[in-house]
Amino acid sequence: MFLRDGCLLPEGFRLKQERFNRSWMLAGDISAAGLDLILRSSGWHFMWILSACSRSGCGKTEASAVSRATARALHQISDRFNAAEVDSVRVSSWPGFRTARVTAHARKIQEQDSLSAPDQATTQQLNL
Repeated sequence: MFLRDGCLLPEGFRLKQERFNRSWMLAGDISAAGLDLILRSSGWHFMWILSACSRSGCGKTEASAVSRATARALHQISDRFNAAEVDSVRVSSWPGFRTARVTAHARKIQEQDSLSAPDQATTQQLNL
């Protein structure tokens, strides 16, 4: 699980996080299902968004290829979502380098029980 830097969590809820890149934090040893259970018991909501993005990366090692592919996949997650779940990682080995394909799904952690209303510009366009 990844949380966007500055993601709000329920008061008193502590989750071990480590910096992944400038925008994302890697959540400690917790699965999406485990995070969902904790959030719901706190009265918060963990929205499961169906959209996914898949990106590739390469590197000299498996870890560097996976890291690059993960960073590229997370970069594709819209700013309106504050969490992401990596669904699959596939690594291929080639002489001298590795390639990885990572698929990530957008997630939203929030106190309200529905996704935020459309922004003002979208609402105005709909009224035309």
